[in-house]
Amino acid sequence: MQCFLFVSDLPLEMTLRACGLIVFRRLSVGKASNPRVIEFLLLQTSYGQHHWTPPKGHVDRGEDDFQTALRETEEEAGLKSKDFTVLEGYKKELKYNVKNVPKTVIYWLAELKDSNVEIKLSDEHQAFRWLNVDEACKLAKYQEMQEALREAHQFICTETIKPK
Repeated sequence: MQCFLFVSDLPLEMTLRACGLIVFRRLSVGKASNPRVIEFLLLQTSYGQHHWTPPKGHVDRGEDDFQTALRETEEEAGLKSKDFTVLEGYKKELKYNVKNVPKTVIYWLAELKDSNVEIKLSDEHQAFRWLNVDEACKLAKYQEMQEALREAHQFICTETIKPK
């Protein structure tokens, strides 16, 4: 007897939903006109087209979106929740197609408490970089990700930051 599993039998959120954190740090550069430089963390995948994104991954059964973002950030970059502060008021939902299948990715914004914390990559990634917003947008291949990075940068620069 043969058994077939159809994609329509799978829960939509398990196959088409991912969550993560846009992680950034502020570096002091000592100039009065620009005392702090903002850099974003991007990870390069070790599979496929080796694209660059913030840490993110699929939602596991029984897990909410925010738990997924925290777990994936720890798994992929070695950053634990004690290493950063999630900024209140920023949540970005991206919608795009992967191989003609709709996908939703939700990001929150997180600032590192110690800009020198060690990044520990998982096997899913082969490199990481800290980049200013323009450099990060050049490396992030997809327009949706570029827009999210620019919006995050604007949010950091203009909003009063409160811990979540």
